Amino acid sequence: MKIAFIGDILGQPGRIMLRDYLKKIKEEEKIDFVIANYENASHGFGLTLKNANELFSYGIDVMSGGNHTWDKKDIIPLLDTHELLRPHNYPDDVPGNGLRVYDIKGEQLAVLNLMGHYAMPYTDNAFRCAKNTVQELHGKGIKNIFIDFHAEATSEKRALMMMLQGEVSGIVGTHTHVGTDDFQIVNGTAYMSDIGLTGCRDNVIGMDKEVPIKQFLTGLKGHFDIPKKCKKILQMAVMQINDGRCNEAYKLKIFDDNRVIKTEAWLD
Repeated sequence: MKIAFIGDILGQPGRIMLRDYLKKIKEEEKIDFVIANYENASHGFGLTLKNANELFSYGIDVMSGGNHTWDKKDIIPLLDTHELLRPHNYPDDVPGNGLRVYDIKGEQLAVLNLMGHYAMPYTDNAFRCAKNTVQELHGKGIKNIFIDFHAEATSEKRALMMMLQGEVSGIVGTHTHVGTDDFQIVNGTAYMSDIGLTGCRDNVIGMDKEVPIKQFLTGLKGHFDIPKKCKKILQMAVMQINDGRCNEAYKLKIFDDNRVIKTEAWLD
């Protein structure tokens, strides 16, 4: 199977890029299943019902969350009615869950959403949750496993890969909105510390530059906002998975001026 993962969709600019490019990319790249991170999809903070339905209409199959999952209260019922995940290492009595299994071309694919610890809300231990969940999936005969690890620290993401290499098909990080240049395949596991945002590319992590600059100059915080006009980008990781192992992976960066940059993952 061939799956794709799209990084933090940031507000209307990100949704526009998916509207304009996703269906074409799916056809050209012969992608069977699309996963995307929704936690910034509604004006940068959380997800509304309207925007959830909009994004699914563009060809996304399931969406994962993170620390902004709960910013829009719309999300609570949607976790039961839509293909939406929240980090699996939230306590058990929190609405929704962070794991779903899908049938694709006669095979099963598990999608797992986890959240890290440094500078993030309180959750259960992500590493123990990941280890136990992967063991349970293996016990059910499910080999194809993809993880969106929503975390600030690259060290946490790297450690998860070192712990699970050879046991899952792919681990791709989200949250920082800045893509990293470390896409690789290690013992059949595709890994990248952060895929980067899908949205505005000519400002500060997809937000208007004025408030962040003022904050760095003065220490005074303000409300981050998405620019009304900006240059846009769509960032996507594509992975070919066979019998639980990734044997080919590459990153696509699609610009709103129709440029496409393809970067192959290296084998380690």
